[in-house]
Amino acid sequence: MGILDDRYTGPEDIKNLSLEELRDLSHEIRTFLVESVSKTGGHLAPNLGVVELTISLFNVFDLEKDKIIYDVGHQSYVHKILTGRKGEFHSLRQFGGLSGFPKREESKYDVFDTGHSSTSVSAALGIARARDLMQEDFQVVAVIGDGALTGGMALEALNDVGDKKTDLIVVLNDNQMSISQNVGGISTYLSQLRAFPNYERAKKEVQVIVEKMPLGKSINRSMDKVKEGIKSMLLPDMLFENMGLTYLGPVDGHNIREVSKLLKIAKEIKGPKLVHVLTKKGKGYHSSEQRPDKFHGTPPFNKENGKAKDSASLNYSKMFGNTLVEMAMNNNKIVAVVAAMPDGTGLGGFRDLYPDRLFDVGIAEQHAVTLSAGLAVGGMKPYVALYSTFLQRAYDQVIHDVCLQKLPVTLCIDRAGLVGDDGETHQGILDLSFLTPVPNLTIMAPKSMEELRQMLYFSETFNGPLAIRYPRGGDEKGIDLPPLKNFEPGKFEVLKEGREGFIYATGKMVARAMILSEKMEKQGVHYGVVNGVFIKPVDHELIRSHLDKGYKIITLEDNMVHGGFGSMILESAMGHFMAGNVLTFGFRDQFVEQGSVEKLYEVHGLGYEELSNRILAFTGEKNE
Repeated sequence: MGILDDRYTGPEDIKNLSLEELRDLSHEIRTFLVESVSKTGGHLAPNLGVVELTISLFNVFDLEKDKIIYDVGHQSYVHKILTGRKGEFHSLRQFGGLSGFPKREESKYDVFDTGHSSTSVSAALGIARARDLMQEDFQVVAVIGDGALTGGMALEALNDVGDKKTDLIVVLNDNQMSISQNVGGISTYLSQLRAFPNYERAKKEVQVIVEKMPLGKSINRSMDKVKEGIKSMLLPDMLFENMGLTYLGPVDGHNIREVSKLLKIAKEIKGPKLVHVLTKKGKGYHSSEQRPDKFHGTPPFNKENGKAKDSASLNYSKMFGNTLVEMAMNNNKIVAVVAAMPDGTGLGGFRDLYPDRLFDVGIAEQHAVTLSAGLAVGGMKPYVALYSTFLQRAYDQVIHDVCLQKLPVTLCIDRAGLVGDDGETHQGILDLSFLTPVPNLTIMAPKSMEELRQMLYFSETFNGPLAIRYPRGGDEKGIDLPPLKNFEPGKFEVLKEGREGFIYATGKMVARAMILSEKMEKQGVHYGVVNGVFIKPVDHELIRSHLDKGYKIITLEDNMVHGGFGSMILESAMGHFMAGNVLTFGFRDQFVEQGSVEKLYEVHGLGYEELSNRILAFTGEKNE
C-alpha cells in the first residue's frame, strides 16, 4: 500500500523516516490529493506546492506543543492528511464534512481558524506574546504565501514583529502566485531575492574560515559591524532585515533536506526570523502545473485530462466581465480595479484588451477601494470588483473615501449570498447588513444575468456611489425572467400579482420566490412576486400601497435578515404602523457552514417546504 496507509500513525512518525522514505511519502500524498480532490473539488494547486514544505515542518517541529498557523489555510490539506484526517477527505467541503480550511474545532493540530489572506503573522505574534507572558516554551510558526504579503495587514504585523523582537518564525512560501500571477512591488522584490540565493551560504563559509584564523572570533565580531554593508551589495534593499527579522534563504521548497536544515537553524536563532522557501504551485500534476490559477480552487474534474466534470458556459462573473468590455469599447473613462483576482471576477478579458485600464492591486482590498476613489476624482469611471466576503476588509474605505465624498465608484460585489462549499469564511451574507447603513450609497441586485448587464449600463451614467451585488454561478434553471431595462432608484418591479399578499425578493432569490409562489398556488394560496431591484432605497410607495390594501408582505433574501433587505422593508412598514403584516426570511444570527447551496437553504429555514409552511401559517393567522 505505502507509508501513509501501512506505517504512518501520526506527526511524530515523520522524524523516524529516512530522507528517501520522506520523498516516497511526498509522492504518495500528491497521488492521493489528485485522486481525492478530482472527486470532491477543492484547492488542489496550493496543496501540491507545499507537500515537501509541510513534511519539513513536521520533521523539525513538535506538533504536540509547537504551533503552526497557515495563512488563508487553503494550503492545509497536507497538514490535515498528516494529522490523521486522510480518511475524511471524501467529505471535503461537504455539509458536515472536512473543512477546506484549518478549524480549531476539527483538530488540536489546527491552531487558528483561517480563510482570508494576510492574517497569519498577526495571529502567530499574538500566540507568541501570550507564550512569553505565561513563561511557556514552544515554537510559533506562521506559514504565509508571497501573494499574502501584498496585504497590508501582513506588513503591519511584520513591522510589529521586528520592532519588539518577538521570538517566532515566519515561513515565506514563495510560489510567485496568490490565485492569479502576483503583481506589485513586493512581488518584484521577492523576484530580486530569488536572484541572489547564495548570500547565506557565502556568509557561513566566510565565518567558518575566519573562526580558524588567529583572533578569529574577534575578527568575526568586527565583521558584524560591516555585515550590513556587505548585504546591501549582495542583496537588494534587504527589506526583511531592515524590518528587524533575520532573513534565511531562499531555499528550494521541494528539497526536504535543505528546508529542514534551514528550519532547524531558524529554531536556534532567537528573535523573529523569516525563512524564504521557493515552491512551485501545482507541482506533480501536469494540468495544475500548466494552469495553477485554474486549479487554485477547482470543481470536481477528470484527473486524466484535468477538465472539469461540470463546466457552466456562462455565469454572473463572466457576464460582468463581458459587459464591462462592451462598455469600455465606447467609453475610454471606464477602468476596472481588482484585488488579485482578475480571472475569478470575470475580468480576464478586460485585462487582455485594456491592460492599461485594469489595475490589479494584489490582495489589498482597502487600497483597491481608495484607489478607485482617486480614479473617480481624476475623472475616470471606476468599477471595483471584489467578492462579498473580501469587501468586508474595505469597509472604512467605502464609507470614508467613497460615500462621504459621493464619488461615482461602482462596487461590483461578486459571490454575494451563499457560495456553498467554502464555508463560514467565504459566505457572502453580510454585505447588505454593513452597506445599508452607509449614507449616499445606492444598492442594487439583478434577478438574472441579463439584468446584471442592463444594470451595468445603467451604472455608466449614475453619478454617485453604487453597489451591485450578484451571486456565484448562473441563473436558476427552468425559470425565464425577462430583464428590467429601465431603472429608477427606489422603484421595484411587480412580476406577478397576488391575492393574499406579495413575496418581495431580491437578486437570485427572485427566481426562488417565483417557484415558491407556484408551489403555494397548488395549495390554494396566491402570493404575487416583487423584484426588489433596489435594496436601498426601497420602494416606499409600493410597500405602503400593498399594506394599505391589506396584503401581507413576505421578504426573501440571501443575506442576514438583520440589517438586510427584509429589515429595510420592515423599517418602511413600521413608518406606516403596519409592521405586523411583514414576515422576513433570510439568514439568522449565525455563521453559515459549508455544504451545497440547496442543502444550506434547507438547514437554515429557506427550503421550499419550510418557507411554504411558515407563509401559510402566517397567512392563516392574519386571516383569522
